[in-house]
Amino acid sequence: MKDQEVLDPTNDAEADMAAIALQCLTAALDHSKADHINIILDVSEEGEARHETPVLKLPPRALRFFADVLRQMAKQEPMLLVPQKHELTTQEAANFLNVSRPFVIKEIEANRLKCRKVNRHRRIEFEELRRYQAAQQQQSEQALQDLTKLSEELGLAL
Repeated sequence: MKDQEVLDPTNDAEADMAAIALQCLTAALDHSKADHINIILDVSEEGEARHETPVLKLPPRALRFFADVLRQMAKQEPMLLVPQKHELTTQEAANFLNVSRPFVIKEIEANRLKCRKVNRHRRIEFEELRRYQAAQQQQSEQALQDLTKLSEELGLAL
């Protein structure tokens, strides 16, 4: 993933605008069961007569996505937009998972992480990384529950 794909935190003025826009979108989404939402655009310049008002017709799912982006902007937190079918190198996958590249390769060789080969290079779909990450999280949570249960059985719980 390239550095320019990362959306850097905004300045205070943009964060304030994003927070206000988020409130408007959230209000529109919370009070609507419609299959689409019309956004009326005001693109006229001062003194110019408006003949036809442009209307932007959007599905609520798209507006929820925009609301998520605006929420991150309002918090001034960086974000990364990655298409689901985007393929990453083993190094990019390691960076995303916060592990080493050799660990990613071991997980691939153990068939716990799926990839495809492009010549000699491995490529991992972003969606596969998310699946793997969720599975690892679930295993960690289960191990913690098992450990808690065991400590209770042994009378070690506080």
